[in-house]
Amino acid sequence: MRNIVKELRSAREWSQATLADQLEVSRQTINAIETGRYDPSLPLAFSIAQLFGKPIEQIFFMD
Repeated sequence: MRNIVKELRSAREWSQATLADQLEVSRQTINAIETGRYDPSLPLAFSIAQLFGKPIEQIFFMD
């Protein structure tokens, strides 16, 4: 699954650690999501979408 988490995070000038703190996950989890090595759980994906104020389907895409 592809995503635009890195682009959204960068647009707000947040570090991976800042985003991780807001989502209550590790910085390594954010890195793995951004690089496509890890697909977030559905609750985490919804939390990311809510934090950025976008529908989940505008952030995550099927390959």
